[in-house]
Amino acid sequence: MISKKINISPKPIMCLAVCLFCLNTKAQSVKVMQSGPKIVNIVNFIRLLEPRDAKITQDVLYQTVVKQVEIMKKYHLGGTFLLQYDALMDKRYQTLLAGLPKGTIEIGAWWEIPQPLVENAGMKWRGRYPWDWRANIGFSTGYTPVEREKIIDVYFTDFKKIFGYYPKTVASWFIDAYSLNYMYEKYHIVASANCKDQYGTDGYTLWGGYWNQAYYPSKINSYMPAQHADKQIPVPIFRLLSSDPVRQYDTGLGSTRQGVITLEPVYKFGGGDSTWVNWFFKSFTDEKSLGFNYTQAGQENSFTWDAMKKGFELQMPLIAKLRDEHKVRVETMEQSGTWFKKNYKVTPATSFTVTKDIEGSDLKTAWFNSRFYRINILWEHHTLRIRDIHLFDEAFPSIYETQAATSNECIFYTLPIVDGYIWSRRNQIAGLRIKAMIDGKDVSVEGGDPKFTNTTAGTLHVSWPLTTVDGSLEMEMTEGKLKMNLLSKAKLDWYFDLNIATTAAAKLPFQNINATNVECKFENTSYQLKAVKGAFSKPDNGAVLRLRPQANSIVLDLADVVK
Repeated sequence: MISKKINISPKPIMCLAVCLFCLNTKAQSVKVMQSGPKIVNIVNFIRLLEPRDAKITQDVLYQTVVKQVEIMKKYHLGGTFLLQYDALMDKRYQTLLAGLPKGTIEIGAWWEIPQPLVENAGMKWRGRYPWDWRANIGFSTGYTPVEREKIIDVYFTDFKKIFGYYPKTVASWFIDAYSLNYMYEKYHIVASANCKDQYGTDGYTLWGGYWNQAYYPSKINSYMPAQHADKQIPVPIFRLLSSDPVRQYDTGLGSTRQGVITLEPVYKFGGGDSTWVNWFFKSFTDEKSLGFNYTQAGQENSFTWDAMKKGFELQMPLIAKLRDEHKVRVETMEQSGTWFKKNYKVTPATSFTVTKDIEGSDLKTAWFNSRFYRINILWEHHTLRIRDIHLFDEAFPSIYETQAATSNECIFYTLPIVDGYIWSRRNQIAGLRIKAMIDGKDVSVEGGDPKFTNTTAGTLHVSWPLTTVDGSLEMEMTEGKLKMNLLSKAKLDWYFDLNIATTAAAKLPFQNINATNVECKFENTSYQLKAVKGAFSKPDNGAVLRLRPQANSIVLDLADVVK
């Protein structure tokens, strides 16, 4: 993200011949993976200046992009370069990017708002510096809807004057739905992107959303997936930065700001570490995934080349190798957005699974998303924990759609049912755990390694062999339902208990726990969790919620959220 900066000294770099940048795009589309395509976007976004560190000069930032281009040329990799407005108006960036091959390199918009853009739109700049990263200054959320239109018109008009066309991709850490819809209706953008899920990092919280891949946002909330085509902005939003699917969620438990473990090449554990990078891409390419799998490589130039060099030079040849082996498709974000719109009329069901973690760890995980909900399951030390369930409701409004933000931080949420991060502390890890009553005691049900299969379109099936009894827990995640069956000849009194940290009780959304549904309220929105099969209760063992099976089966309706 944008908080961490590392310095370099500028170095002169020779101009590079465009003819070396021939791309092998046909080969990568020959073979489509059995579980859907694995799509890689290489996205580098560009700022003109960095006011937080005097050593990071405009030349340092420019030379960083030159080096990114050079490495991508070396391995014949296409990608997307996104320009903040002040960089868009700089002749050096115009010349550098305009000389790259069209169709394999995309030039788009990075939607942070610097001083020249505001002033060219006829408004007074309120920032401390020519680019101010605070949410109410440097992002579209800090402006009224009318002001947003003026800002958009100036950017798109000037972009077309320079490059001869309007940008098709516009991305940022977050963009409000009003701006996205205006860009779509007037300028026909086809793709967007926002930040990975994070809690408090750099003062920005996006929490509980569609975890990876891409989704169509609600017309009144750009972070919330829509459930119906007429309620959505028909522009897919891809998730940036590529989180560690195992560790990112829990990093920083008990603190106000989550840590970062991502594919970003600047991080020593993450995108800058060869062991982690090779593990991540093996999981990405070899594991089962529904519909398609997606990851975003690349880096913002504010981190500078010295900081990202090791990771960037590690990742680019690996991505090229996977492309040549037909294991991934390397595309521009515009190409991915066009493909997504051709294949999906509404947000699809997708998954990201890990059956083998980094050497020395036995952790395994499954992420499942649909237009109705997301769920994450973690296997650790032979036990199972559902560490996250969030529901989606297109009618859940964002406060940023109709008014300008006044805070220097921005917050986006969905509707929590299980929150293993916010409801946890370091020594009290929240989650929905499977237990059994054996000899009058609550006992954790244990098992072996889960197996993931895609039985039908839009369905992820998990089979978890048990060791507590001879049998298995069969779980099936469909677009709107979660089904769980315990198959065993032995009789077992099993159930799921939701435990949280004692200090998190005030954060719970549960209003009433009934046998067939749990009535919830969050951010002034009422919703429900409904059991089609099974029953809810409030146990007396310290858990806040218990879910018992009916005839060894549990079925939750996660699409019928309106109370």
